[in-house]
Amino acid sequence: MAAVVLTIDIDNSTTNVGLFDRNGKLCFRSGLTTSRNPTRDQCAISLMNLFSLYHADLREVSGAVISSVVPSVTAHMSGAVEVLTGKAPMLMGPGIKTGLNIKSDLHNQLGSDIVACSVAAMDQYPTPIIIIDMGTAVTMSYLHDRTYEGCMIFPGVLVALDALSERAAALPHISVEPPASIFGHNTVDAMRSGVVYGNASMIDGMIARIEENGQPAATVVATGDSAPEILRFCKHAITYNADLLLQGLYLIYRKNAEGRRRS
Repeated sequence: MAAVVLTIDIDNSTTNVGLFDRNGKLCFRSGLTTSRNPTRDQCAISLMNLFSLYHADLREVSGAVISSVVPSVTAHMSGAVEVLTGKAPMLMGPGIKTGLNIKSDLHNQLGSDIVACSVAAMDQYPTPIIIIDMGTAVTMSYLHDRTYEGCMIFPGVLVALDALSERAAALPHISVEPPASIFGHNTVDAMRSGVVYGNASMIDGMIARIEENGQPAATVVATGDSAPEILRFCKHAITYNADLLLQGLYLIYRKNAEGRRRS
């Protein structure tokens, strides 16, 4: 019988939680602010509240998988999942089968979130694929066939914007919104123009450079909370998939859980 799978991705800013039913359909996805020092019980309460909010039943969960780039949170979240479901979650890391050929000097330095997005993209889209993940950091990855060729990492939209406001006393903290014109006629609009059009131009420019060093991409797919406001101003055709990372975690869980059952 297919499993009901709880997927959790712990990022520096946001912890995304998703629940997949026995047919592989995403029942809900929710984002929680990542706390750097939560207790196991605090993590458990957060998960219980999500299940209550979306009218889901924790007792139906057959298994769980966690991806984390925040080690201080990983153990507490893992413990919370085990308390609530009675099963230790699968943790992304060494020994987990992904089906990818990863070109990396040190495999354990490649973020598990990048791996999960790559697995989902390979499953859904034709290659070559450029994957853009716009979260705390922006990562751009290039995949050909089932090979992960490499990636670029640069500051995320909000990280760069916060740094600008904190380092320049005369510049305020602002939200990311499209300006009325590329030409800002006041400080706020000028900053918005810079962050929106500047990041869109950076994405376009990096896509062009990636394709210069490899084959033209059959697919460019993006994910991450910051992506929608930027992608609409990009000149390249880019598919947005908000659930890409969680879909990848689900596929990785299924691949490894089924392998264990056969053995």
